[in-house]
Amino acid sequence: MDIFALKLILAPLIIGSASLAGRKWGPAVSGWIVGMPLTSGPVIFFVALSHDAAFAANAVLGVISGGLSLVAYALTYAWVSTRFRWQIALASSLTVFAISTTLLQNFTFPLWPIFSVVVFVILLGLSLMPREDIELSDAQPGPWDIPMRILIGTSFILLLTGIAPMIGSRLTGLLTTIPLYVTILTVFSHRHQGAAAAAHVLRGLLYGLFAFAGFFLVLSLLIEKASLGVAFGSAILTALLVQGCTLLILRKSHRPS
Repeated sequence: MDIFALKLILAPLIIGSASLAGRKWGPAVSGWIVGMPLTSGPVIFFVALSHDAAFAANAVLGVISGGLSLVAYALTYAWVSTRFRWQIALASSLTVFAISTTLLQNFTFPLWPIFSVVVFVILLGLSLMPREDIELSDAQPGPWDIPMRILIGTSFILLLTGIAPMIGSRLTGLLTTIPLYVTILTVFSHRHQGAAAAAHVLRGLLYGLFAFAGFFLVLSLLIEKASLGVAFGSAILTALLVQGCTLLILRKSHRPS
């Protein structure tokens, strides 16, 4: 099977499964699910299949750095949404994300220092998130919600892996963290349940980023030293273990009132 066909099969399967799982829980758990490397993981996998290990390893470092942009995005949306409608909150958060990504493109950090900084910034972000009660609502996603996520996510993976040789490994890694799914969830929650629900989605995202960081830490350590199967298998196992721990914390401490 060629790589393009593999992308068309795996990407919708991963995205669709995660989206269906997210519908069973509240907004915070939905955000926690999309904090997993659902697009960045497949992108790096296909990059590793198409390029040498050094290119993929550099892209992984870019992805880890991109966690800083995601925290900045989450905090910006959460606080702007307490005063303004979703359009302004979205524009502000995406602008901050773009500025952060542009700045990070100019720097290359060693693995352990950038991993430590990202974990610290996630913890700081959680402590700075606004805390308000969610407004009750019966609003449900439309029938085209999941198909649109699959279409957008698969198209993004195909586009980014296709242009990776032109934009370089670092920018490829940074761009994989573009918050596609969390934006969909956050805007929907903001429109139908208010700013507090949007903040719960984004708080869930921050909890999910611990698994994201763990996944790419292990991948970075192994991708040039082991087979792709071992590297990605170990990274996935690490992410699932971390994600299980953060779910327990999330459901205990951050249930909506």
